[in-house]
Amino acid sequence: MNAPARSRPLTRADFSLFRPIPTRWLDVDIYGHVNNVVYLSYFDTAVNGWYIEQGLMDPASSELVFLVVETGCQYFAELAFPDLVQAGIRVAALGTSSVRYDIALFRNDDATAAAQGQFVHVQVDRTDRRPRPIAGDRRAAFEALLPRP
Repeated sequence: MNAPARSRPLTRADFSLFRPIPTRWLDVDIYGHVNNVVYLSYFDTAVNGWYIEQGLMDPASSELVFLVVETGCQYFAELAFPDLVQAGIRVAALGTSSVRYDIALFRNDDATAAAQGQFVHVQVDRTDRRPRPIAGDRRAAFEALLPRP
């Protein structure tokens, strides 16, 4: 069985939006680096922090919320405490009710990603959890994060 081709690490130039995430002492495992499961929490923190900052969602009260339906990560270099992670975020695809992000985690001032992956959110009604179209100001905010040719 042949392994899939490994992606090249993305660079800071591939992103226009960055969100800082300080590593925490508890993020580090017995091997002395940030544990692999924490990287996905960094993805979640970066994207949801952006939603809140942009006024796109209040996690406690918004009628429409976003649920993760897919995620994945590739690792290129270790992160450790007390690194400051810069999470680069861009929209890779925008559907009717879903948004696929490319997220890259940069260690301190490094030019290339220590890790990168995808994160797919579906907008749903908070109560019935059924998908709802992304429209209006929310759609415009996502479109602003699509890569420009």
